[in-house]
Amino acid sequence: MDDMQKLLAALAEVRDDVDFENEKALIDDGLIDSLDLTQIIAALADTFGVRISAGDIEPENFNSAESMLALVRRSRS
Repeated sequence: MDDMQKLLAALAEVRDDVDFENEKALIDDGLIDSLDLTQIIAALADTFGVRISAGDIEPENFNSAESMLALVRRSRS
C-alpha cells in the first residue's frame, strides 16, 4: 500500500462520507470542520508517525488529500 492509499484509508476512518480522493477544497467548502481537522491530524500522526506543528495547521495544508500528503512528507524530514 503506497502513502496515498494509507492516507485515504486513514481519512475514511475519520469521515467516510467525504470524497477525500477528489475534493480539492475540503476546508474552504466547509466539508470538514475543526473537530474533523483535529481527528485528521491525529490520524496522520498515527498512520505516518509524524508530528504536525501548530504552524502547519493552515487551510492550504488540509484542503485536499494531495496537500495533506505533501505536509506528511515535509513533516518526515
